[in-house]
Amino acid sequence: MSLVDHLRGAARLAPESGIVAVVNHGRTKPGLIPLWAGEGDKPTPDFIQNAAIEALKAGETFYTWQRGIPELRHALARYHKRHFGYDFSHEEFIVTGSGMQAIQLAIDAVAGAGDEVIYLPPSWPNFPAALGVSGAVPVSVPLVHSGNGWACDVDGIEEAITERTKAIFVNTPSNPTGWTADRETLEEILEIARERNLWIIADEIYSLFYYDGPRAPSFMDVMRPDDRILFVNSFSKNWAMTGWRVGWLKVHPELQQVFENLIQYSTSGTPAFLQKGAVAALDEGDEFLTSEIAAAHIARDAIAQRLLATGRVDLTVPPGAFYLFFRIDGIRDTKKAAFEIVDEANVGLAPGTAFGPGGQEFFRLCFHRRLDHVEEAADRLARWISSR
Repeated sequence: MSLVDHLRGAARLAPESGIVAVVNHGRTKPGLIPLWAGEGDKPTPDFIQNAAIEALKAGETFYTWQRGIPELRHALARYHKRHFGYDFSHEEFIVTGSGMQAIQLAIDAVAGAGDEVIYLPPSWPNFPAALGVSGAVPVSVPLVHSGNGWACDVDGIEEAITERTKAIFVNTPSNPTGWTADRETLEEILEIARERNLWIIADEIYSLFYYDGPRAPSFMDVMRPDDRILFVNSFSKNWAMTGWRVGWLKVHPELQQVFENLIQYSTSGTPAFLQKGAVAALDEGDEFLTSEIAAAHIARDAIAQRLLATGRVDLTVPPGAFYLFFRIDGIRDTKKAAFEIVDEANVGLAPGTAFGPGGQEFFRLCFHRRLDHVEEAADRLARWISSR
């Protein structure tokens, strides 16, 4: 037996990312346009960098508040009031070491070995994988795809609930499909959770990357104060901070100590100097964010039109997030094709096989990049499609 065989089974069986495999294949290819990862191509803005640099120079390198520095938690309350229109207390917010850690802590709080959590694929693969590592069981209720786009199977959620179900994970706007729940759907999911005493883990990280209004509908619009909802979020997407690994949880104030304890026994807190940069992002970053959303809107329309013009692409223009999730006529093995597209078209896409049930025949393309790169990638893909 090898050393690996002596590891805990859930860790040993954690799946390799189907996205990273393609990235590793093509990351050094000259001239490649990488649309495989969920991030833009701009570095973090100077006003955020400078706030972190000044804090670092000032010696803010010691252990800090487990829940997050007070300045950042108050800034999160202000940010939410501006964009969601409700009053928030800083006691509702916990700072985490990335949105991924926020998800992991939410899982740790509500589900353990043998418990079940429902999720809605095609989905970001990290959630079901993290759930499996924890020992819990991901239960898929796939989104329904039709000529009208993607829709949530609310009846399917209810039918999937068993005595072991502890939570429902809802990512809206969705990575990778761009599906965005309307208020009625959120109300229906929440009512199911109330009736069955379930938690909701709400991933609304793309709520401001929404193209049909100022923001996407949110569980915050329909919830009561005592509803069992854990909101997970991140600084990564809005302010070009993917490498910073800073996120947050919004929870009922009664849960603060529990999550502080979970942070203590995982990372023991997020570096204070990084949190100072996050304060600047929230308090000074609305103009930057507005410009990023506007640019993504233009890029979305440009590449969608070009791909649809081939006559061989099936896609729904997404109302939210910054991805196209599309099929190419005649392509069934998207994992194999993603490698071919890197080699032959010099464009990096994520294969739909990475996103679980319902996504296998699709590709994910991130259009949150400078317009000339997006347009060039569209032309390269169109030529590749016409050659098949």
